Amino acid sequence: MQKLSSLPKYLLPRLRDILFFGILFTVVLNGPRFFNQDGDLGRHITIGNYILNTGVIPTSDIFSHTMRGAELTPHEWLAQVALALAHRAMGLSGDVFLFAAIVSTTFLIVYDEIIKRGVFRLVAMLVTITAVSASAIHWLVRPHAFTFLFVALWTYGLEQVYQGKDAKLWRLPLLMMVWANMHGAFIAGFVVWGAYAAEWTWDFLRGCASNVIGKRLALTGLFSFSLTFVNPVGWRLWATSVGYIGSKYLVDHTVEYMSPNFHDKPMWFFLFMLAFALFALAGERRLPLRETLLLAGWAIMGLYSARNIPLFAIIVAPIYGELIQAWAQRNSLLVRLDAGMRKIESQLRGNFWILASILIIGFAAQNNSVARNQYDATQFPVQAVNWALNNPQDGNMFNDFKWGGYILYRLWPRQTVFIDGQTDFYGEALTREYERVITLSANWEDVLKKYNIKWILIPQGSPLANHLMKSNRWKILYQDETAVILRKP
Repeated sequence: MQKLSSLPKYLLPRLRDILFFGILFTVVLNGPRFFNQDGDLGRHITIGNYILNTGVIPTSDIFSHTMRGAELTPHEWLAQVALALAHRAMGLSGDVFLFAAIVSTTFLIVYDEIIKRGVFRLVAMLVTITAVSASAIHWLVRPHAFTFLFVALWTYGLEQVYQGKDAKLWRLPLLMMVWANMHGAFIAGFVVWGAYAAEWTWDFLRGCASNVIGKRLALTGLFSFSLTFVNPVGWRLWATSVGYIGSKYLVDHTVEYMSPNFHDKPMWFFLFMLAFALFALAGERRLPLRETLLLAGWAIMGLYSARNIPLFAIIVAPIYGELIQAWAQRNSLLVRLDAGMRKIESQLRGNFWILASILIIGFAAQNNSVARNQYDATQFPVQAVNWALNNPQDGNMFNDFKWGGYILYRLWPRQTVFIDGQTDFYGEALTREYERVITLSANWEDVLKKYNIKWILIPQGSPLANHLMKSNRWKILYQDETAVILRKP
């Protein structure tokens, strides 16, 4: 094959470059969809701005009147700072672009990992796109996106440690320390570590384990666990993360924690991955114990809670690549095609297209040329909050759960909320009280009296709104097709 000259070596795109561009552009193009599904982004930006403005990480609540002063575990503070910085740079478009960059980088790492395991490029691309499609069911502009990136780096890094290919043991503990300050799902890293520890233990019992690998694995786990305590509240970080999972009521009342509904078409990619695993495992390639545990364990967690599906897709994608490769390498056409692609890509250098993608799409996002990033006035009380800004209300407010983060984004610090999407903080007791009010359950008015509620911002047409608008105890201050504001005379 003729060698390429210097300029084409740096300018011709590789498959990985095309993959990165495609994901980055797709996410930015659909940006509003990824933050209009809930109001949490607004709360994260508000907390991040508070940290940047004061230099203080809040460890007690200052954002609600119902829990004011209560212990607050800032388990996402570093991600919130990142979101606030992106927002200061480009508004909501900055947050969308940051999210797009995280997702694109994550699946670029997935693709590269599959290639490292000797899988054909076209097979790696197919598997990665399937993993992208499966994970997209839980794409939201929130701190959990950082977990996508960290779980990929952590899982593939552990594989290197287990195979004795990575001598720098400080990398994974340092990664875990950052992860623990980014998002509470850092616990997933230790679940993955457990699969590797289980295989080593099994080999040890059979007398064929490597003591060197065992020590490296143990040190990685021990130091990583120790560094999770390097956070603003120490051990409370673990208590909060584990405690929330242990609350059946909160988990059962959080949509993203529910099991996937396979009647929804977006879930079909996950269903396909499950079906393919059953089919492939009937073949001749036998998985090592760690891969079996990762595949089966994360499949179970994905079936239990839809929010685990992206982690399943990222963790097991390289395993799927190797399973398909066992068949692909028997196809002479694919063998020749990959050999040609490998020769061409081995000559290509640099990351011109990745950098160009970031600059071009980033500029387009900043100028809203790709998508107009703003809150949907049919989903959030945009006009009602505009009215409240011009007509400030005193006293405690009752608000819709989904709108809490948005209200903080627009009205804090002048106005605190009754509740927002941070159910791990508000807990079961307050969430039940909120539910009593919105469903007009027994003694619901006692809750409003308990918290001295003076005004209410809730969805138009809701049972509570319909009831209060007919009552002479409450005065309608503002209403539109989305929201209504009422106040006690």
